[in-house]
Amino acid sequence: MAAATSSSISFSTKPSSSKSPLPISRFSLPFSLNPNKSSSSSSSRRRGIKSSSLSIYAVLNTTNNVTTTPSPTKPTKTEKFISRFAPDQPRKGADILVEALERQGVETVFAYPGGASMEIHQALTRSSSIRNVLPRHEQGGVFAAEGYARSSGKPGICIATSGPGATNLVSGLADALLDSVPLVAITGQVPRRMIGTDAFQETPIVEVTRSITKHNYLVMDVEDIPRIIEEAFFLATSGRPGPVLVDVPKDIQQQLAIPNWEQAMRLPGYMSRMPKPPEDSHLEQIVRLISESKKPVLYVGGGCLNSSDELGRFVELTGIPVASTLMGLGSYPCDDELSLHMLGMHGTVYANYAVEHSDLLLAFGVRFDDRVTGKLEAFASRAKIVHIDIDSAEIGKNKTPHVSVCGDVKLALQGMNKVLENRAEELKLDFGVWRNELNVQKQKFPLSFKTFGEAIPPQYAIQLLDELTDGKAIISTGVGQHQMWAAQFYKYKKPRQWLSSGGLGAMGFGLPAAIGASVANPDAIVVDIDGDGSFIMNVQELATIRVEQLPVKILLLNNQHLGMVMQWEDRFYKANRAHTYLGDPAQEDEIFPNMLQFASACGIPAARVTKKADLREAIQTMLDTPGPYLLDVICPHQEHVLPMIPSGGTFNDVITEGDGRTKY
Repeated sequence: MAAATSSSISFSTKPSSSKSPLPISRFSLPFSLNPNKSSSSSSSRRRGIKSSSLSIYAVLNTTNNVTTTPSPTKPTKTEKFISRFAPDQPRKGADILVEALERQGVETVFAYPGGASMEIHQALTRSSSIRNVLPRHEQGGVFAAEGYARSSGKPGICIATSGPGATNLVSGLADALLDSVPLVAITGQVPRRMIGTDAFQETPIVEVTRSITKHNYLVMDVEDIPRIIEEAFFLATSGRPGPVLVDVPKDIQQQLAIPNWEQAMRLPGYMSRMPKPPEDSHLEQIVRLISESKKPVLYVGGGCLNSSDELGRFVELTGIPVASTLMGLGSYPCDDELSLHMLGMHGTVYANYAVEHSDLLLAFGVRFDDRVTGKLEAFASRAKIVHIDIDSAEIGKNKTPHVSVCGDVKLALQGMNKVLENRAEELKLDFGVWRNELNVQKQKFPLSFKTFGEAIPPQYAIQLLDELTDGKAIISTGVGQHQMWAAQFYKYKKPRQWLSSGGLGAMGFGLPAAIGASVANPDAIVVDIDGDGSFIMNVQELATIRVEQLPVKILLLNNQHLGMVMQWEDRFYKANRAHTYLGDPAQEDEIFPNMLQFASACGIPAARVTKKADLREAIQTMLDTPGPYLLDVICPHQEHVLPMIPSGGTFNDVITEGDGRTKY
């Protein structure tokens, strides 16, 4: 997925090549220009593991490379930072680290202390501007940092100790990389002299996270901290956003030093690969393809979240219907008449119909994920494909486009909008016949569900929540059936309302992500729509919600099963239950575990609802109650997420009927 670049990037004003930049792996990293410096990126000092960074030092350190690469410009400071230390006053490395965070504008961190990170926490207590929201598990901390970043657009910061503290961040880092979330993770490490000795709570976290971070650092010189932190934030937020890890040995945290805040960033390789602004000729070519098409469709993803205004204007000028990926929900209002809602495995029939029958697919800020495309050869097989993305590695990776632009979607949309405005009379775009064809599909195959007696359809619960919040809540989810229903039945109106683990599909994401969203948006309604399986994976974060007095609402769709796996069992394994029942087999008539008691243990009001007739009042009570609230909604386990295109299938394989009450 593409994303808008950081405002701190300065693009060259020289005309760019007519070709997109050569594909660079998303794991291509910037490296230090000085191999003699003791700080290391992706250090090779652990357990004799040879670092890939060392093998290319000779190439990166040639005179030509150094002299011809543009140096990055520092972000402009709007106001002078006032340090609590005198300029020539020595202070601990941990204090330098915390001040570096302050200078980046950090106001909140999600940090859990341990032996190797104690110095950082002590320094945090001396900061008057940074608030630590204490999670009850490091995974809760990294997911909360993600929720903060996803809902605000600002980088999320999490801090953990060495060893198991650091490894508990792994799922969150992988999640942030796959979903392009700006994240800076700081870990404590054993003292430098003990690295590689199997010291207590030592883990080579730089090696562990090499392939699941955009970049990482092992700090080996206290004087490098200001530069490394500035680089970490720049890398995390520029280009295609992602997670950056900074590993800081304890003796570095304790060492006294006088910081140099004027150090320049050293990212020549990274800066040389930054995309240039899109060429006018490419944008005019795309507009020409639009004017020649009869059945165009927009396929927009998470890369459009920072470009919703420009996307809205583009749709206004062209009248092209919009299908969104799971990550792109909210980039275009779901309740608009030109919205086709979500496409893909559990997307609407009419969105998938539009792609199947289109003659032009405008793929903006997307990566042609398998959950969208199904069988690649059959996906949009009738269409010319235009792919715009900021990550050159994504262009042509899964589907070869007819026209590609490697660049910022926001800039591309601005450029195309200008062309469309200037040529409106000449172009006279009219796709009314195509829209009418799609409206027939909307009427024929609406998103729907069935009701059985007094049982509560989970889709109805989300529909009611949408109605009672006027579609304005920030929604986080775990992973599974409830996640797909939340994507289908809540009508997102703006970007950053929808927070969900898309690429990684990490259960346990919803509750801590809601914490981060509530911290970043204290005046917003924040609701974690969760399943009983996902919820219990990070249930300990109820304590954080209570202590921090966060008004997080939890709509728990409780069907006592691992719902999505159970659905596949029903469809493809003759309903043979293979450890997907989450209740107590000895007491199947009882709800187990009792989620209300988890809430009670943390002093959070909670209620259970079992009948459809009582649901509206129960949700309204949840929303009206000040502070946090848990509503345990008991749902039948036989419900299936529909529509469904089986994995590797095509539009012709779409399933629109049936549930767990039927034998297959």
